[in-house]
Amino acid sequence: MPAAKPLHLIGKAAALSGVSTANIRFYEKEGLLAPGVRAANSYRSYSDGDIHQLRFIRLCRTMDMSLDEVRTLLNLDLAEKADCAAANAALEAHIAHVGERLAELQALQQDMLDLRARCDGTGSQCRIMEALHERAEHLPREEVKSRAHRHV
Repeated sequence: MPAAKPLHLIGKAAALSGVSTANIRFYEKEGLLAPGVRAANSYRSYSDGDIHQLRFIRLCRTMDMSLDEVRTLLNLDLAEKADCAAANAALEAHIAHVGERLAELQALQQDMLDLRARCDGTGSQCRIMEALHERAEHLPREEVKSRAHRHV
């Protein structure tokens, strides 16, 4: 990693890393990034190493990794000796998640194509809207689920 000397205020760190100031604060709160060094004026300062770490986090998040997955990779990166087997296992688990998500998206796409096929574009009532209202009426209640992944 690059040097650890504090150089950049949070706005500059955001611009250099591509991570919003709100997300920088959030990643600090979540323990993914060490809190910025505070100067006498209480402004946070970030090193080039912090900027690199923010870019690393952003890259992982764009690959749809959960915060826990990012945390795992960061901890592996901070270890004295990189554990390639652990990194491989973490990536393998994420690849499985991506496969599941792809299957969900393909099913969603087919469902939407089926809905679209109901419409010939000439009726006075829209069969797509009728089908959506019918499905909404019979939609089963589900427990609120906490998802570890976000979907981009």
